[in-house]
Amino acid sequence: MLSRREFIRRSILYSLALASGNALASCAPPAPTATPLPPTSAPTIAPTATALAPTAAPTATRVVNVTAVPLPTMTATPAAPIAGEPYLAVARGASPAAITRAVVDALGGIKKFVKPGNDVIIKPNICNAQNTFEYASTTNPEVVAELVKLCLEAGAKRVRVMDQPFSGTATAAYAKSGIRDAVEKVGGEMEVMSSAKYVTVNFPATARDLKSWKIYQDILKADVVINVPIAKHHGGAKLTLAMKGLMGVITNPGGIHTALDQRIADLNTVIKPTLNIIDSVRALMNHGPTGGNLRDVKMMNTLIASHDPVATDAYAAQILFDKKPQDIAYIKFGAEMGLGRHDFGNVRIKEVTV
Repeated sequence: MLSRREFIRRSILYSLALASGNALASCAPPAPTATPLPPTSAPTIAPTATALAPTAAPTATRVVNVTAVPLPTMTATPAAPIAGEPYLAVARGASPAAITRAVVDALGGIKKFVKPGNDVIIKPNICNAQNTFEYASTTNPEVVAELVKLCLEAGAKRVRVMDQPFSGTATAAYAKSGIRDAVEKVGGEMEVMSSAKYVTVNFPATARDLKSWKIYQDILKADVVINVPIAKHHGGAKLTLAMKGLMGVITNPGGIHTALDQRIADLNTVIKPTLNIIDSVRALMNHGPTGGNLRDVKMMNTLIASHDPVATDAYAAQILFDKKPQDIAYIKFGAEMGLGRHDFGNVRIKEVTV
């Protein structure tokens, strides 16, 4: 047991030791603050989606400005008459070339329709490779050739002629019809319509049945389109004239035969040639559209022309086939839809004979 003196001595020594230790600690430099070292490599495991807060708004709410791509539309437009010009012209004569020139002149001349540098397409009826033009299922080659000449005289950059036959190849049909030789002789080009050149076109709200169809894009892009069908009988539509002739520039024309008359009218809401000229040098009166018997052919020596396909068809129905326009359903529908007129009470018609 410690004596009182020894307890006091040890207490004093312990107090002195504590004081000395605290003094030394207060003089030492502070301990450095630890700083993390940068990682020497990227993490081997990507952070999960919940590990990081999103730095941008979700894509669903992001506003993106998109430039709309316009639907294909037709460059060429119908060349309507100006003051003093007739709405419709009729030319008669023994020479197909002479009446072609005369009917165009009666409407104001070729320079009204074709300007220097224009790309022109002439669309005749070359529907089959079986019969020559004498059988009246294809457009008269002299009529087509004279139109090519007129367009070139007006300064057209090029003039192409084309159609899509439903029987035989285009090459064979072009040769059999006589149109190829006639066109190439005067400086025109025959074009075989490529399946790669058809584009889908949405139809306007005025079309009653068709919503869209594929149309040959060069018809849409050409500066001038001249539609030159031959007048002939047709088993389904009763007559093939200007409005129906446009089936030659679309894909799957057989599909149009469902609701044929209405769909013919609908096609004319999109395809609007600069000029329509109905060839009735010869007319096929029965067993159309191909024919094959000369007894069904009637010499008419007549051309009918207008910017208005409904008017050309209505007039042809009356004077060539003795039919009322309203009895041809697609003509009736075309008039109802505002695509043209089939009444001639206040229409100026110019008739010439050469």
